[in-house]
Amino acid sequence: MMSDMSKNDPVKVHAEALGEFDRIQEVLRNERLQCLQDRRFCSIPGAQWEGPLSEQYENRPRFEVNKTQLAVMRIINDYRSNRITVEYVPREKEYENLAETCNGLFRATEVDSSAEEAYDNAFEEAVTGGFGALRLRNEYEDEYSGESDEQRICIEPIYDADSSVYFDLNAKRQDKADAKRCFVITALTREDYEAEWGDDPTTWPKEITRTQFDWQTPDVVYVAEYYRVEETTDYMVTFEGLTGDEEKELLSVLKEGKMEEMEALGYKEVKRKKIKQKKVHKWIMSGGKVLEDCGYIAGRCIPIVPVYGKRWFVDNVERCMGHVRLAKDMQRLKNMQLSKLAEISALSSMEKPIFMPEQVAGHQVMWAEDNLKNYPYLLVNGITDAQGAVQPAPPIAYTKAPQVPPAMAALLGVTDIDMQQLLGSQGNGDKMVSHVTSKAVDLVMQRLDMQSYIYVSNMAKAIKRVGEIWLSMAKDVFVEDKRKMKVVTANGEQDEIELMAPVINPESGELEYDNDLSEAEFDVAVDVGPSSTTKKQATVQALLSMMAVTQDPETMNVLSSMAMMNMEGEGLGDVRTYFRKKLLKMGAVKPTEQEAQELLAEAQNAQPDVQAQYFAVEAQRANALATKAQADTVLTLARAEETRAKTEETIAKAGQIDQDKAMKLADRIENDVQKLVEPLQTF
Repeated sequence: MMSDMSKNDPVKVHAEALGEFDRIQEVLRNERLQCLQDRRFCSIPGAQWEGPLSEQYENRPRFEVNKTQLAVMRIINDYRSNRITVEYVPREKEYENLAETCNGLFRATEVDSSAEEAYDNAFEEAVTGGFGALRLRNEYEDEYSGESDEQRICIEPIYDADSSVYFDLNAKRQDKADAKRCFVITALTREDYEAEWGDDPTTWPKEITRTQFDWQTPDVVYVAEYYRVEETTDYMVTFEGLTGDEEKELLSVLKEGKMEEMEALGYKEVKRKKIKQKKVHKWIMSGGKVLEDCGYIAGRCIPIVPVYGKRWFVDNVERCMGHVRLAKDMQRLKNMQLSKLAEISALSSMEKPIFMPEQVAGHQVMWAEDNLKNYPYLLVNGITDAQGAVQPAPPIAYTKAPQVPPAMAALLGVTDIDMQQLLGSQGNGDKMVSHVTSKAVDLVMQRLDMQSYIYVSNMAKAIKRVGEIWLSMAKDVFVEDKRKMKVVTANGEQDEIELMAPVINPESGELEYDNDLSEAEFDVAVDVGPSSTTKKQATVQALLSMMAVTQDPETMNVLSSMAMMNMEGEGLGDVRTYFRKKLLKMGAVKPTEQEAQELLAEAQNAQPDVQAQYFAVEAQRANALATKAQADTVLTLARAEETRAKTEETIAKAGQIDQDKAMKLADRIENDVQKLVEPLQTF
């Protein structure tokens, strides 16, 4: 315990953090400075002339035709129309409902914390400069109430990430899941810093100003969030109860008095397994000292997610860039050429005559106003020769109209081609017309999409990391029994679930708990696809196409209801709700928990239908008649069986009588024959 306290001593933590941050700054300073310059080059008017070029063109026209901004906006629009979503995939089938609960809670977190702003800012900084970032944070649901301890998770943007977010140099993974340290720098005015933290920067040690990073300037003071991963070892102890059931607890928990409780309940220790545990410690520090020890945060991950444009390691240094850097020289050259052309075109395109001063003496105003009043003629004074005679004299010479150098004209074409190759061209997309086949359109759009694929792919990796961090935090934040929480379905509709809801297992009869996030061990998948609006439009078109090829009335009813439910437009909310209820009653869609309860209550409170009652009575009457007919049939069959038995008996008796008569007749015939034969034998 003493070693842990020594390790977290504020003085030692501050010294360690300053040294770590200096090493990071020394390696990444130039790389991050280039990222910042790229963002300024693309976004700030006049920034494309910053540097030595500005001095060269100080007193000359400096125009900007910012084609890099157009290329960046195309990629950003492509991303916004194909949002990336997180999906939790259960490793076992029994946790499918819990996975869907986590999906709904995550979507609710995105909606409540306006996560789109964080995603968009990080993506735009990554595409423009090469590096962006966002953060996850847990906070109280109501920070102004002292009664509720319920917390929620927020997804927030980090602005100027290339100047404020730094991971330790040993972190090699793109999502920084292997990072052990992280710094997030924030700039405050000196007045705000002193008011918030009650610290005077002028009292800091002098060596602070000689570090790689200036923690204070005459204008601002920098404050850092410092995250440090701490790994510890523990033991998972397995107990066996009197009935053979097993319970598992951490040894660190058992040492707090749980061991005696388990033994009192009749449990016996049967196994111990050594496991690793990871926690994240957070401090807030300035250049002078640790300002606040925030302790261990929720989850097991540093809640900072980086987003890269293009990324690689060269000379064991992480390097990144966006869509602007390679086109900067071509963009500067384009601006220089256009500025030179503008300067040339601003000069007069007419050849002007050159006279001696005495030739225009008295006519200066007329010559000066010619461009405005367009005089039909202009006057000059004659030249007096040696004899005193006035002689008409032509101009001494003419000025030449400026001409575009041939090299510049050729260079303009080369510059345009190079910029299209570096930034990508959407010309083919603009040329699509109505008679173009769908296959050709798909090929054009695929070509445009491939230009932004690497950026969307890297953003997908970042969103996946967001899902992993959120799940880790949710296990520590969403722990209250029977807490009701909002979830958002995949269709954007809101529902409500209850955490740790007690239920009885119908098979085992044991008490279990629904929506227990402590059991949430899922794989995280990401889906890149069209935005919700685009998906609904495509769904409506597909449903309408299916209606044209089916003749089944029930199928037509389902398809038309689904089409109406996916329609987008003003004032259609109530209509979509109506058709969803219609589909629920038809059994075509799966109801949410709240909808299932509403349907059950509606069925219980429904008034009986007169027509339905009539048909029910007729059905009962028909059943009664059928039962009576069946009984009559059984009776008739029984009587027939009895009659058949008597008949067989009678036939049997009749057969015996006939047989006796036949024997007697045979004897009589035999006697008669014998009487006839005997005389013949004598003869």
